[in-house]
Amino acid sequence: MKKIKMILIGAGDRGTTYANLGAESCPEFELVGVADPDPVRRNYIKEKFHLPESACHESWETLLAEPKHADAAIIATQDRMHYEPAMKAISLGYHLLLEKPVAPTPEQCLRISEAAKEKGVQAVVCHVLRFTPFFRLLKQIIDEGKVGKIVNVVYVEEVGNVHQSHSYVRGNWHRTAESAPMILAKSCHDIDILQWLLGEKCTRVQSFGSLSYFRRENMPEGAPEYCYQGCPVGGECPYNARRIYEQRTFPPFVQTATRRHQPTDEDIRRAITQTDYGKCVFRCDNDVVDHQVVNLEYEDGATVSFTMSAFNKGGRKIRIMGTKGEVNAEMSWDHVDLFDFLTRATTQIKIADAIRDETINGGHGGGDRGIIRTFCAYLAGEYRGNTITDIGTSVENHLTTFAAEEARLRGTVVSMADYIGAVKRPE
Repeated sequence: MKKIKMILIGAGDRGTTYANLGAESCPEFELVGVADPDPVRRNYIKEKFHLPESACHESWETLLAEPKHADAAIIATQDRMHYEPAMKAISLGYHLLLEKPVAPTPEQCLRISEAAKEKGVQAVVCHVLRFTPFFRLLKQIIDEGKVGKIVNVVYVEEVGNVHQSHSYVRGNWHRTAESAPMILAKSCHDIDILQWLLGEKCTRVQSFGSLSYFRRENMPEGAPEYCYQGCPVGGECPYNARRIYEQRTFPPFVQTATRRHQPTDEDIRRAITQTDYGKCVFRCDNDVVDHQVVNLEYEDGATVSFTMSAFNKGGRKIRIMGTKGEVNAEMSWDHVDLFDFLTRATTQIKIADAIRDETINGGHGGGDRGIIRTFCAYLAGEYRGNTITDIGTSVENHLTTFAAEEARLRGTVVSMADYIGAVKRPE
């Protein structure tokens, strides 16, 4: 069997997940190089994949300074660190598995897309929801005409209150200037899946939302800067860092906070006493929204109401309403409900190989494993499906999120044609 050789740029949670799943799920997968500035993370990959020291780099610059020696590069750095390694890897002829979002600005997204097309390389963005049994079934139901022509969709992304506090209040995505607007950083998955399900381009967007709760004025009286310093309401606060991290309630969050794949108690103590992961959620310098709604209109007249909110357990729910029937589904279910207008009957359609945990723990409902398997199959010339997409479509869907953020900030309806026309074209 011909091996599909890959290099890994960014050995954090996402990069390591794809590498591990590739090794577990794809006999043709072979990791031949890694770049990460953290020696502990870099050494984890070195030992896990039996790499020589010469294949392990502190920076992507030194790794990509070498002649091309793999088929593809997995780029899983932080959002604002995607552009330069992606452009360099493309110039060398590497195919890309690129963590979402593509880049934090529309201009950079377009440049990456154009560069990939000019070089003739495949750049696959990690829109992992496309590769879940849940959304593949929804796509099949729609394509088979069981709901008729889609008229409107109600879609809710429940971020989860603890996920919000970890990633978007204390964590890497807490400030737009340091990462991206939350609608892009968190929900480009969902805007992409909506376009895929409908099979149409978005034409107009409108949006409302704000940072309403995780603000200093909502801080309990007497709350210290760090939770470990003895908060008077620590015992009843769902965001108590000691409960979340010391008790390892959310293992992937503990790994992110400590920057360790196998964190020790000392690693956790250091994280909650010396980093923002231990801060009171009402004392952080976050500025991204904690709730947002986006109204979208598509080419053939279908409308979508998309809601992203922190104030829930976490999950995704969707209601698809068409001219022949209606689908009601949640990713935490093992089935979807299909109501037929003619028979007036509701049928439960089982989700084959359902993975009901859509969190990081569950590999995003099977999407993490699905995308690396599909990517390997594509590079091996064995792909026969409709889930993988070209970088141009991914970037168009990214531009919808940028337009939604502009609509929110300006309080207006944004035409996608006008917005795309105004974006500076790649040189």
